[in-house]
Amino acid sequence: MKHELPDLPYSKNALEPHISAETLEYHWGKHHRKYVDTLNELISGTEFADAGLEDIVGNAGAGPIFNNAAQAWNHAFYWNCLSPEGGGRPQGAVAKAIDSSFGSFDKFRDEFSDAAKSVFGSGWAWLINTGNDVISIQTMPNAETPLMHGRIALLTCDMWEHAYYLDYRNDKGGYLDAFWKLVNWDFVNERLEA
Repeated sequence: MKHELPDLPYSKNALEPHISAETLEYHWGKHHRKYVDTLNELISGTEFADAGLEDIVGNAGAGPIFNNAAQAWNHAFYWNCLSPEGGGRPQGAVAKAIDSSFGSFDKFRDEFSDAAKSVFGSGWAWLINTGNDVISIQTMPNAETPLMHGRIALLTCDMWEHAYYLDYRNDKGGYLDAFWKLVNWDFVNERLEA
């Protein structure tokens, strides 16, 4: 099975002014593409040659195959967490889960942003369904993903510098302010209700 770079769910300039077309050209068009291309090279002739991304992430173990598969999966997930029509406050099941788990949306947003800003080096901030109508925030370094831990990812924010450096330089807070204006709550609700 040859893995393909998934299309963005919007045009490269659709997230402007919050995330530039130039950032998407590099982040999606170069970084994400490189993870997919490298994964295809690494799995050729191995037990993972015909495996899907989730199977590879779950079974490859630490090393280059896992790193590239997990980053390919994480990035594909991240693109779906953003929308030019996103932002604002969530509705539906995710709004109820946020209120139940965090007390309020504002408290959740502050906790998620603080967690994301605390990522040292490269990594991800995740909102995870931990079961029993409980959701939690977790940060993970490098290519780690909730899939490794049998958790259901609901939302992620990429905290690798390539996600924000062209637009925000070292201002993680500015990037996170932009992120909240783009969050695709419909996608998060779909994930929670699946």
